[in-house]
Amino acid sequence: MIKAAQQAFARRPYRTIFIIVLVVIVLHLLFGFQDLTQNHGPTPPPLTAQHAGHHAQPEGFRVAHNGFPAQQPAEAPAPVAVKVDYSDMKINLDPVRQMETSGFAIPAVEPIEVAPTKRAKACFVILVRNSDIHDLRATMRELEDRFNHKFNYPYVFLNNEPFSDEFKDLTSTATSANTSYGLIPREHWGYPSWISEQKAADARVEMKDVIYGSSESYRHMCRYESGFFFRHPLMEQYDYYWRVEPGVKFMCDIDYDPFLYMQERQLKYGFTISIHELVKTIPTLWKTTKQFMRENSQLVAHPNTLEWVTDPRTGDYNLCHFWSNFEIASLGFLRSEQYLSYFDYLDKAGGFFYERWGDAPVHSLAVAMFLRKDEVHWFDDIGYFHNPMNNCPTDPQINRNKCHCDPTKSIHHSSYSCTKEFMALDPMSDYSDRILNEHGSS
Repeated sequence: MIKAAQQAFARRPYRTIFIIVLVVIVLHLLFGFQDLTQNHGPTPPPLTAQHAGHHAQPEGFRVAHNGFPAQQPAEAPAPVAVKVDYSDMKINLDPVRQMETSGFAIPAVEPIEVAPTKRAKACFVILVRNSDIHDLRATMRELEDRFNHKFNYPYVFLNNEPFSDEFKDLTSTATSANTSYGLIPREHWGYPSWISEQKAADARVEMKDVIYGSSESYRHMCRYESGFFFRHPLMEQYDYYWRVEPGVKFMCDIDYDPFLYMQERQLKYGFTISIHELVKTIPTLWKTTKQFMRENSQLVAHPNTLEWVTDPRTGDYNLCHFWSNFEIASLGFLRSEQYLSYFDYLDKAGGFFYERWGDAPVHSLAVAMFLRKDEVHWFDDIGYFHNPMNNCPTDPQINRNKCHCDPTKSIHHSSYSCTKEFMALDPMSDYSDRILNEHGSS
């Protein structure tokens, strides 16, 4: 038998070494477990529901926590059996690889991925309906796989109707991060006292041929995203937000923390896609914005990015805006005196209901007035798709190693995009005086 073993080893040395190593490890695990069970007392009874801790939740919404229940034993526990679970241990038993690297077939344990200890006070914020649950689950799956399984940032879901138990269950199980569910106050999703509901209804009829022109709920959504989501109590603890919508796709691995990137560089607003707005939806928005600037000139930044939104030939709005379905931005910016004053001015003018002012041009014009170029960042390395457009990294290394999108089809190559113009903008540009003085009061 010994001679046969020697011959087998001579013919297949690596296979023999592999078998020996495997036998040694199996014996070690078996005898180790037997020793543990022989030297300890009986296994304690399972934890019952009465021992589980409970968290009081603010009225109107529910927070799903992913933690451990507090345990407070009345007396010192008796010795208990210790079970060693090796099911999650990943061991490399390839003797060839081990001998090539170290000369010994020592099992190599793969490192466990640990969430970074330094994080920003930030969250994902998602305005969503119960009926969007399956589109949202697909988006969350991509966001978790591409980014958040490494960083574990919380989700805040907002709805003008109570969330269903199914929605809460399916979203809370889609991530290991905390999930919170907020009900929008009625006064934030309705008509303010100065708006004529009849005039608003007539406007929807007149705009029936414009995309979302006849929609009442779309107008409430645009107003809410423009002036209220950041005031919800669930958002009070955060400094930054990442806006996400159901059905969007993330097409590249994100190996760094965009929130910390913003925080460490004192950036206020981040985007992936910029395009031109439909002029029929905002016929008086630019005129109203210029009136605000005249009456509140002390709030306008110097320098600013107003040149990016201005037609140099006429002084009119050139319709450029950041597509706000993706935003990574500072909540401090939206809570600032400048932004709140601007939103209140627009809200009183009635254009959210009498026209169809969108939150994207509102956010973009606010950025243009109140921020410098070096406070705004294009996340060109984040692969992002919102039907029908996408932002796809053109850097060959990033695209080949981290993405699954076609860089030639990225919207920033198109004349419909405004991103190239933004990137070419002079950081010291200040167009405010030219807008207000050179082109009169139109």
